[in-house]
Amino acid sequence: MKLNYKKYNYKLNLMIVTLAVCISIIYNYSGRSRLLNVFRNNSRELPIYCVDTAEKKIAISFDAAWGADYTEDLLGILKKYNVKTTFFLVGFWVDKYPEMVRKIDEEGHEIGNHSSKHPHMSQLSKEQIEEELSQTSDKIEAITNKKVTLFRPPFGDYNNKLVITAREMGIQVIQWDVDSLDYKDYGKDAIVKRVLSKVKNGSIVLFHNNATYTKDALTVVLENLQNEGYKIVPVSELIYKGNYYIDHTGMQKLLR
Repeated sequence: MKLNYKKYNYKLNLMIVTLAVCISIIYNYSGRSRLLNVFRNNSRELPIYCVDTAEKKIAISFDAAWGADYTEDLLGILKKYNVKTTFFLVGFWVDKYPEMVRKIDEEGHEIGNHSSKHPHMSQLSKEQIEEELSQTSDKIEAITNKKVTLFRPPFGDYNNKLVITAREMGIQVIQWDVDSLDYKDYGKDAIVKRVLSKVKNGSIVLFHNNATYTKDALTVVLENLQNEGYKIVPVSELIYKGNYYIDHTGMQKLLR
């Protein structure tokens, strides 16, 4: 039997085109997120470092682990400029300063989880991670009667296990893209210069509640950011809640 190659090639090409169209339809209308998850499962899981947005909107955050000497001053400055932020609290800080936790909440600021004992989270088992997160969330929720949905790992240390476990618990892992380096005690001017030179739309700025010069720098930072037209919001008001992905830099982006 003589094979009609022209007819055979036509059928083969038609099959290829039909298959390509079907894949495109499935991808665009029903399976886009699932297809993206295939690639995600084979790559590193990332926290949110910043957000892709055209709005002049950023989040300012404070990590609290040791001491509360300047927290009252920080709250006063934030109130003066009508700014709401996110405080990430360690469990033993919550135990030591429950009234300050209550005041942070009553002032309208968001409270996130910063672990129970401030360990390197990447060195923990899944069960230990769950314990670190659940213990502190329970303490915060008992005081504020509000569910904790954000977690910042101590030292910025994380791995896939942490990110996945936190998400399973309904908690989003948050990093930062602007580090004030306030804990290094370089002085007010160094903090101001560093933050203002690095901040951009969608940034998450890291401060510490008990660093020596943070309260002095905060006034200048807030004045400049507001004069530049930035809206400063808690982290949960900056990040997207659904239909998003996180790129290789840790930037959260909406699916288009």
